[in-house]
Amino acid sequence: MTQQPFSRPGAIDLSGLGRPPAPQQAAPSAGAGSPGGAYSVAITQDNFQQVLQESMTAPVVIVFHSAAQAPGSDQYAADVAAEAERLEGRLLAALVDVDAHPEIAQAMQIPQVPLTMVVLDGRPVSQPIPGALSPEEISTLFSQLGQQLTAQGITGRHQPRSGGAPAAEGEEEVVDPRYAPAEDALAAGDIDAAVAEYQKLLDANPADAEAAGGLAIAKVMQRTQGVDLNAARAAAADQPDDVDAQTLVADLDMVGGHVEDAFTRLVNLVARTSDKDREKARDHLLGLFAAVGNDDPRVLAGRRNLASALF
Repeated sequence: MTQQPFSRPGAIDLSGLGRPPAPQQAAPSAGAGSPGGAYSVAITQDNFQQVLQESMTAPVVIVFHSAAQAPGSDQYAADVAAEAERLEGRLLAALVDVDAHPEIAQAMQIPQVPLTMVVLDGRPVSQPIPGALSPEEISTLFSQLGQQLTAQGITGRHQPRSGGAPAAEGEEEVVDPRYAPAEDALAAGDIDAAVAEYQKLLDANPADAEAAGGLAIAKVMQRTQGVDLNAARAAAADQPDDVDAQTLVADLDMVGGHVEDAFTRLVNLVARTSDKDREKARDHLLGLFAAVGNDDPRVLAGRRNLASALF
Protein backbone atom coordinates (compact mmCIF):
# COMPACT_ATOMS: atom_id res chain seq x y z
CA MET A 1 0.00 0.00 0.00
CA THR A 2 1.31 3.44 -0.90
CA GLN A 3 1.26 5.88 1.99
CA GLN A 4 -0.99 8.84 1.24
CA PRO A 5 0.29 12.32 2.12
CA PHE A 6 -2.11 14.19 4.38
CA SER A 7 -2.45 17.87 3.54
CA ARG A 8 -5.24 20.43 3.25
CA PRO A 9 -6.41 21.07 -0.35
CA GLY A 10 -9.51 23.14 -1.10
CA ALA A 11 -12.93 22.55 0.36
CA ILE A 12 -15.24 19.98 -1.20
CA ASP A 13 -17.57 21.44 -3.83
CA LEU A 14 -21.14 20.60 -2.84
CA SER A 15 -22.84 22.79 -5.42
CA GLY A 16 -24.15 19.71 -7.18
CA LEU A 17 -26.23 18.91 -4.10
CA GLY A 18 -27.73 22.36 -3.73
CA ARG A 19 -31.21 21.41 -4.95
CA PRO A 20 -34.34 20.36 -3.05
CA PRO A 21 -34.00 16.96 -1.40
CA ALA A 22 -35.23 13.96 -3.29
CA PRO A 23 -38.31 12.15 -1.97
CA GLN A 24 -37.42 10.08 1.05
CA GLN A 25 -36.56 6.51 0.19
CA ALA A 26 -37.01 3.42 2.25
CA ALA A 27 -34.04 2.56 4.41
CA PRO A 28 -31.68 0.13 2.68
CA SER A 29 -31.73 -3.42 3.84
CA ALA A 30 -28.89 -4.53 6.05
CA GLY A 31 -25.94 -5.81 4.10
CA ALA A 32 -22.17 -5.98 4.10
CA GLY A 33 -21.87 -2.23 3.53
CA SER A 34 -24.70 -1.12 5.82
CA PRO A 35 -23.30 0.58 8.92
CA GLY A 36 -24.83 -0.25 12.24
CA GLY A 37 -22.22 0.86 14.74
CA ALA A 38 -21.67 3.91 16.87
CA TYR A 39 -19.07 5.42 14.54
CA SER A 40 -20.42 4.75 11.05
CA VAL A 41 -23.25 6.22 9.01
CA ALA A 42 -24.91 5.59 5.66
CA ILE A 43 -24.77 8.74 3.54
CA THR A 44 -27.81 10.07 1.70
CA GLN A 45 -28.40 13.33 -0.11
CA ASP A 46 -30.31 14.58 2.93
CA ASN A 47 -27.56 13.99 5.52
CA PHE A 48 -24.40 14.48 3.44
CA GLN A 49 -23.86 18.13 4.40
CA GLN A 50 -24.45 17.34 8.08
CA VAL A 51 -21.88 14.54 8.05
CA LEU A 52 -19.33 16.79 6.38
CA GLN A 53 -19.91 19.29 9.18
CA GLU A 54 -19.02 16.55 11.65
CA SER A 55 -15.53 16.60 10.13
CA MET A 56 -15.06 19.84 12.07
CA THR A 57 -14.58 17.62 15.15
CA ALA A 58 -12.55 14.69 13.78
CA PRO A 59 -11.85 13.04 10.42
CA VAL A 60 -14.67 11.59 8.34
CA VAL A 61 -13.67 8.73 6.04
CA ILE A 62 -16.03 8.59 3.06
CA VAL A 63 -16.21 5.29 1.20
CA PHE A 64 -18.02 5.10 -2.16
CA HIS A 65 -19.10 1.51 -2.84
CA SER A 66 -21.37 -0.28 -5.31
CA ALA A 67 -22.40 -3.92 -5.41
CA ALA A 68 -23.37 -3.52 -9.07
CA GLN A 69 -20.22 -1.79 -10.28
CA ALA A 70 -17.66 -3.39 -7.98
CA PRO A 71 -18.69 -6.68 -6.37
CA GLY A 72 -16.96 -6.95 -3.02
CA SER A 73 -16.80 -3.20 -2.44
CA ASP A 74 -19.66 -3.47 0.06
CA GLN A 75 -17.44 -5.72 2.18
CA TYR A 76 -14.64 -3.17 1.94
CA ALA A 77 -17.04 -0.50 3.22
CA ALA A 78 -17.94 -2.80 6.10
CA ASP A 79 -14.24 -3.31 6.89
CA VAL A 80 -13.73 0.46 7.06
CA ALA A 81 -16.75 0.76 9.36
CA ALA A 82 -15.33 -1.99 11.60
CA GLU A 83 -12.02 -0.17 11.89
CA ALA A 84 -13.87 3.03 12.79
CA GLU A 85 -15.58 1.12 15.62
CA ARG A 86 -12.23 -0.12 16.88
CA LEU A 87 -10.86 3.41 17.00
CA GLU A 88 -13.84 4.57 19.11
CA GLY A 89 -14.51 7.95 17.57
CA ARG A 90 -11.09 8.92 16.26
CA LEU A 91 -12.82 8.95 12.88
CA LEU A 92 -16.31 8.46 11.45
CA ALA A 93 -16.93 6.03 8.57
CA ALA A 94 -19.38 7.59 6.09
CA LEU A 95 -20.54 5.04 3.50
CA VAL A 96 -22.05 6.08 0.18
CA ASP A 97 -23.95 3.38 -1.71
CA VAL A 98 -23.50 4.65 -5.25
CA ASP A 99 -26.24 2.35 -6.54
CA ALA A 100 -28.79 3.98 -4.21
CA HIS A 101 -27.41 7.54 -4.43
CA PRO A 102 -25.69 8.12 -7.78
CA GLU A 103 -26.30 11.87 -7.47
CA ILE A 104 -23.75 12.08 -4.65
CA ALA A 105 -21.07 10.34 -6.71
CA GLN A 106 -21.87 12.64 -9.62
CA ALA A 107 -21.64 15.78 -7.44
CA MET A 108 -18.31 14.60 -6.02
CA GLN A 109 -17.04 13.61 -9.50
CA ILE A 110 -16.13 10.11 -8.33
CA PRO A 111 -14.26 8.38 -11.19
CA GLN A 112 -14.50 4.81 -9.86
CA VAL A 113 -15.64 2.62 -7.00
CA PRO A 114 -14.60 1.73 -4.47
CA LEU A 115 -13.01 5.06 -3.62
CA THR A 116 -12.03 6.43 -0.20
CA MET A 117 -11.72 10.07 0.84
CA VAL A 118 -10.51 11.40 4.20
CA VAL A 119 -12.13 14.73 5.12
CA LEU A 120 -11.30 17.07 8.00
CA ASP A 121 -12.74 20.57 8.52
CA GLY A 122 -14.84 19.98 5.41
CA ARG A 123 -11.72 19.52 3.26
CA PRO A 124 -9.94 16.45 1.86
CA VAL A 125 -6.69 15.78 3.74
CA SER A 126 -5.29 13.34 1.17
CA GLN A 127 -5.63 12.38 -2.43
CA PRO A 128 -8.61 10.01 -2.97
CA ILE A 129 -7.60 6.39 -2.42
CA PRO A 130 -8.79 4.15 -5.28
CA GLY A 131 -9.61 0.48 -4.92
CA ALA A 132 -10.30 -1.73 -1.94
CA LEU A 133 -7.72 -2.08 0.83
CA SER A 134 -7.30 -5.16 2.95
CA PRO A 135 -8.25 -4.92 6.66
CA GLU A 136 -4.54 -4.76 7.50
CA GLU A 137 -3.98 -1.92 5.03
CA ILE A 138 -7.01 -0.06 6.42
CA SER A 139 -5.60 -0.36 9.94
CA THR A 140 -2.17 0.87 8.79
CA LEU A 141 -3.64 3.79 6.86
CA PHE A 142 -5.75 4.96 9.79
CA SER A 143 -2.87 4.55 12.21
CA GLN A 144 -0.75 6.78 9.97
CA LEU A 145 -3.58 9.31 9.79
CA GLY A 146 -4.00 9.32 13.56
CA GLN A 147 -0.29 9.83 14.15
CA GLN A 148 -0.06 12.70 11.70
CA LEU A 149 -3.14 14.44 13.08
CA THR A 150 -1.91 14.04 16.66
CA ALA A 151 1.41 15.55 15.63
CA GLN A 152 -0.56 18.56 14.34
CA GLY A 153 -2.40 18.85 17.65
CA ILE A 154 -5.70 17.56 16.20
CA THR A 155 -7.09 15.17 18.82
CA GLY A 156 -10.89 15.51 18.54
CA ARG A 157 -13.19 12.49 18.58
CA HIS A 158 -16.69 11.85 17.32
CA GLN A 159 -19.45 11.15 19.81
CA PRO A 160 -21.08 7.72 19.45
CA ARG A 161 -24.17 7.88 17.27
CA SER A 162 -26.19 5.75 19.69
CA GLY A 163 -25.86 5.90 23.46
CA GLY A 164 -26.66 3.37 26.12
CA ALA A 165 -30.16 2.74 27.42
CA PRO A 166 -31.41 5.32 29.96
CA ALA A 167 -32.09 4.30 33.52
CA ALA A 168 -35.55 2.87 34.12
CA GLU A 169 -38.15 5.11 35.75
CA GLY A 170 -37.56 5.29 39.47
CA GLU A 171 -34.11 3.74 39.13
CA GLU A 172 -31.26 5.87 40.42
CA GLU A 173 -28.57 6.56 37.86
CA VAL A 174 -25.23 5.09 38.92
CA VAL A 175 -22.41 7.64 38.90
CA ASP A 176 -19.13 6.34 37.55
CA PRO A 177 -16.62 6.56 40.42
CA ARG A 178 -13.84 7.47 38.01
CA TYR A 179 -15.26 10.99 37.75
CA ALA A 180 -15.77 11.47 41.48
CA PRO A 181 -12.41 13.17 42.22
CA ALA A 182 -12.93 15.74 39.45
CA GLU A 183 -16.55 16.37 40.42
CA ASP A 184 -15.62 16.67 44.09
CA ALA A 185 -12.93 19.20 43.18
CA LEU A 186 -15.44 21.25 41.21
CA ALA A 187 -17.89 21.13 44.08
CA ALA A 188 -15.16 22.37 46.41
CA GLY A 189 -14.26 25.21 44.07
CA ASP A 190 -10.81 23.78 43.34
CA ILE A 191 -10.88 24.31 39.60
CA ASP A 192 -7.19 23.59 39.05
CA ALA A 193 -7.56 20.20 40.73
CA ALA A 194 -10.62 19.41 38.62
CA VAL A 195 -8.69 20.21 35.45
CA ALA A 196 -5.86 17.93 36.58
CA GLU A 197 -8.25 15.07 37.41
CA TYR A 198 -10.09 15.28 34.10
CA GLN A 199 -6.77 15.46 32.27
CA LYS A 200 -5.62 12.27 33.98
CA LEU A 201 -8.77 10.50 32.82
CA LEU A 202 -8.22 11.65 29.25
CA ASP A 203 -4.57 10.67 29.30
CA ALA A 204 -5.64 7.17 30.35
CA ASN A 205 -8.43 6.98 27.77
CA PRO A 206 -8.44 9.61 25.00
CA ALA A 207 -11.83 8.27 23.82
CA ASP A 208 -13.55 9.21 27.10
CA ALA A 209 -16.08 11.74 25.82
CA GLU A 210 -17.43 12.51 29.31
CA ALA A 211 -13.96 13.33 30.60
CA ALA A 212 -13.32 15.49 27.53
CA GLY A 213 -16.51 17.44 28.16
CA GLY A 214 -15.73 17.80 31.85
CA LEU A 215 -12.24 19.04 31.08
CA ALA A 216 -13.59 21.59 28.62
CA ILE A 217 -16.03 22.92 31.22
CA ALA A 218 -13.36 23.04 33.91
CA LYS A 219 -11.00 24.93 31.61
CA VAL A 220 -13.67 27.55 30.91
CA MET A 221 -14.07 28.03 34.66
CA GLN A 222 -10.29 28.12 35.09
CA ARG A 223 -9.83 30.79 32.44
CA THR A 224 -12.52 33.03 33.95
CA GLN A 225 -11.41 32.83 37.59
CA GLY A 226 -11.00 36.32 39.04
CA VAL A 227 -11.78 38.08 35.74
CA ASP A 228 -13.49 41.47 35.91
CA LEU A 229 -16.52 41.06 33.65
CA ASN A 230 -16.95 44.76 32.86
CA ALA A 231 -13.27 45.25 32.08
CA ALA A 232 -13.23 42.18 29.84
CA ARG A 233 -16.27 43.35 27.89
CA ALA A 234 -14.82 46.84 27.50
CA ALA A 235 -11.56 45.39 26.16
CA ALA A 236 -13.44 43.21 23.69
CA ALA A 237 -15.48 46.19 22.49
CA ASP A 238 -12.31 48.24 21.96
CA GLN A 239 -10.47 45.38 20.20
CA PRO A 240 -13.02 43.50 18.09
CA ASP A 241 -10.37 41.47 16.26
CA ASP A 242 -8.24 40.62 19.29
CA VAL A 243 -8.63 36.86 19.70
CA ASP A 244 -7.68 36.77 23.38
CA ALA A 245 -10.13 39.54 24.27
CA GLN A 246 -12.98 37.95 22.32
CA THR A 247 -12.42 34.40 23.55
CA LEU A 248 -12.33 35.60 27.15
CA VAL A 249 -15.74 37.25 26.80
CA ALA A 250 -17.03 34.10 25.09
CA ASP A 251 -15.87 32.12 28.13
CA LEU A 252 -17.62 34.59 30.42
CA ASP A 253 -20.80 34.24 28.36
CA MET A 254 -20.56 30.46 28.81
CA VAL A 255 -20.20 30.76 32.56
CA GLY A 256 -23.18 33.13 32.61
CA GLY A 257 -25.32 30.67 30.64
CA HIS A 258 -25.32 32.73 27.41
CA VAL A 259 -24.23 29.82 25.23
CA GLU A 260 -25.57 31.09 21.91
CA ASP A 261 -23.95 34.50 22.51
CA ALA A 262 -20.59 32.82 23.09
CA PHE A 263 -20.90 30.75 19.92
CA THR A 264 -22.04 33.71 17.81
CA ARG A 265 -19.18 35.90 19.04
CA LEU A 266 -16.57 33.33 18.03
CA VAL A 267 -18.22 32.39 14.74
CA ASN A 268 -18.17 36.06 13.78
CA LEU A 269 -14.53 36.28 14.89
CA VAL A 270 -13.64 33.30 12.70
CA ALA A 271 -15.39 34.94 9.75
CA ARG A 272 -13.40 38.16 9.96
CA THR A 273 -9.94 36.83 10.89
CA SER A 274 -7.39 34.75 9.02
CA ASP A 275 -4.37 32.48 9.41
CA LYS A 276 -3.26 31.85 13.00
CA ASP A 277 -5.88 34.15 14.53
CA ARG A 278 -8.66 32.33 12.70
CA GLU A 279 -7.28 28.94 13.70
CA LYS A 280 -7.00 30.02 17.35
CA ALA A 281 -10.58 31.32 17.39
CA ARG A 282 -11.87 28.16 15.70
CA ASP A 283 -10.04 25.89 18.15
CA HIS A 284 -11.43 27.83 21.09
CA LEU A 285 -14.94 27.52 19.71
CA LEU A 286 -14.51 23.76 19.26
CA GLY A 287 -13.52 23.59 22.93
CA LEU A 288 -16.74 25.36 23.88
CA PHE A 289 -18.69 22.92 21.72
CA ALA A 290 -17.11 20.08 23.71
CA ALA A 291 -18.07 21.76 26.97
CA VAL A 292 -21.72 21.92 25.96
CA GLY A 293 -21.87 18.52 24.26
CA ASN A 294 -21.97 17.53 20.60
CA ASP A 295 -25.62 16.41 20.75
CA ASP A 296 -26.88 19.76 22.05
CA PRO A 297 -29.01 21.59 19.44
CA ARG A 298 -27.08 24.80 20.12
CA VAL A 299 -23.84 23.02 19.22
CA LEU A 300 -25.34 21.55 16.06
CA ALA A 301 -26.43 25.04 15.02
CA GLY A 302 -23.07 26.45 16.01
CA ARG A 303 -21.25 23.90 13.86
CA ARG A 304 -23.40 24.82 10.86
CA ASN A 305 -22.63 28.49 11.41
CA LEU A 306 -18.93 27.76 11.83
CA ALA A 307 -18.86 25.79 8.58
CA SER A 308 -20.48 28.76 6.81
CA ALA A 309 -17.93 31.14 8.33
CA LEU A 310 -15.03 28.98 7.22
CA PHE A 311 -16.19 28.23 3.71
